[in-house]
Amino acid sequence: MFIRKSREDEITAVGAFYDDVVFWLDHHVNYPKWMYKIYPSEPFVREMTTARTQYLCIDGRRIAAAFVLNDDPRGDYQKGAWSRELSDGSYLVLHALAIAPEYQRRGLGSEIVRFCVDKAKTLGRRALRVDIVPDNWPAKKLYEKNGFVYVGDFDLGRGIENIPVFSLYELNW
Repeated sequence: MFIRKSREDEITAVGAFYDDVVFWLDHHVNYPKWMYKIYPSEPFVREMTTARTQYLCIDGRRIAAAFVLNDDPRGDYQKGAWSRELSDGSYLVLHALAIAPEYQRRGLGSEIVRFCVDKAKTLGRRALRVDIVPDNWPAKKLYEKNGFVYVGDFDLGRGIENIPVFSLYELNW
């Protein structure tokens, strides 16, 4: 398996990957509260691929996971009770991490987190931050296992009715 940026010719396939994961979540437990064909979906993938921030974890010719790594918190991160005050652009944010059901519980999430930390360090950033739906226990467990620290629940001003606050986590170095 290897991790790389998504290409323009893969937007439809990556959108379908996210749709498949959300469909699966809807029939099990949808911890992130993602919405089928709404978020994350093809328009989001198109935006992130164009911005060169959409990543894929590929197993052979198959997408095993997808995520976004950028410096855009997509909300008011200044509201967070971060342990270090960092200016915008001095940290990266991991978004929309989705792992295909058949690849879950195999350490792939931790591998992706390590990739993101290494990428952030290579780019001279000082931290990696994430925001999680407060009841998303699998994500919280993943980040805590990988050294992230919980800094509290905050309204990031995203205007998402069924998710008024997000749990914020940080990993500083």
